Amino acid sequence: MLERAMIERVLGRIWAGTRIADDFSAICATGGRFSGTESERRAVEWLAVRLAEASGQAVQRETIPYRGWTRGLSCVRAGGREWPATALGRSPSTPEGGLTAKLLDLGRCTPAQIAAAGAAVRGAILLARHEYMLGTGHMHRRRKYEAAREAGAAGFLIACHEPGLLPVTGSAGDGMPGNLPCAGISAEAGAALAALSGQTITMVTNGVFEDRGADNLFATIAGQGTELVVLSAHIDGHDLAQSAIDNASGLACVIAIMEAIRDEVPGLARGVQAALFNIEEWALLGSAAHLAQLPEAERARRVLNVNLDSLAGAEGLTALTSGVPGMAAFLRAALAPAGLHLPVAEPFFGNSDHANFLRHGIPALRLAAGYDMPDSNLKYLLTPADTADKVTGQQLKYAAGVAALLVLAGCASAEPPVPRMDAETARRVTTPQA
Repeated sequence: MLERAMIERVLGRIWAGTRIADDFSAICATGGRFSGTESERRAVEWLAVRLAEASGQAVQRETIPYRGWTRGLSCVRAGGREWPATALGRSPSTPEGGLTAKLLDLGRCTPAQIAAAGAAVRGAILLARHEYMLGTGHMHRRRKYEAAREAGAAGFLIACHEPGLLPVTGSAGDGMPGNLPCAGISAEAGAALAALSGQTITMVTNGVFEDRGADNLFATIAGQGTELVVLSAHIDGHDLAQSAIDNASGLACVIAIMEAIRDEVPGLARGVQAALFNIEEWALLGSAAHLAQLPEAERARRVLNVNLDSLAGAEGLTALTSGVPGMAAFLRAALAPAGLHLPVAEPFFGNSDHANFLRHGIPALRLAAGYDMPDSNLKYLLTPADTADKVTGQQLKYAAGVAALLVLAGCASAEPPVPRMDAETARRVTTPQA
């Protein structure tokens, strides 16, 4: 159990300071940080300097090669009207003049609905609905897209769940042959197009591919032993807005935590590594490549991942644990000395970097705000409304304080805080629910 004096010192540093709000504003000021843009490069440079200052450690860069993509103009045309669209990340371009095909509105467009539609899917442009991203029963956009592709659809449109002429974005394909042209549209455009289901429409998507590299950033504070707790957040976002909730909030909290605990960790059983991963919005490429290329002995040193993604925009946090055995008990024990408690959501959410740690058997959880709160500001994720005004300094400080306690408890425990998973357990916890 953590010493009360240490808890008071760490939480006092977080709550009494003002730097976390300043850091959050500075990250938002770099822009949406879409991978491959000048905004992302500015953010990486700023974060490298600030993380070194906060942790008191040298920052290591790890360049990850990937298939980059630049978005072009997109739209949907039908019945003499045209609606603006936003090509989803790594969408292939349509032929000159666009892709013309029958539109098929399948509501949520779940894999089950796609399968039930049978032969009608083949050669059609499917219209799906985006869903509130942090809730019970949520089905991720990528699962719908993959089911559409496997069923022989010609194109994929996804309408925002929130009114206000807000296009929705995200990634879908992987830049390889066989991908579908895909784009996000507003709720209003989706409603208008739904009335045209069964009719012929034309969708236009444009994007340019090129090979690129993106930097992951790491700072490590050593403990008494060789094991590490990894505190992670992702750098990149989307260029429709500032990507403030997703994930300037997580980045600002990592910096605040490292600054608050840097003088405490050297006396604890294990160290902490801050890991700022890039290309997360593109199917978690940065963390996947990092973990895949680590030698097995290095992966074995990492005993816990506390992943911070979308930590503000609503009051309170939820721990997304994926049902990892022992994780809920660890959370209770870690927070009890401060009189805190977190609700737990056990379904697997594979849309943040903790998922890649789980796949390697490393116990991991994600902290997030707004779980099952569809009226909170988390409804604006992946839209132009994900801006700094949706976040308060109090939300950031609370999130940083909770996460700091989890990291310290993971570093202080005599035994690994949560048992490592064997291959079968890792497979089970990372299998999405139907």
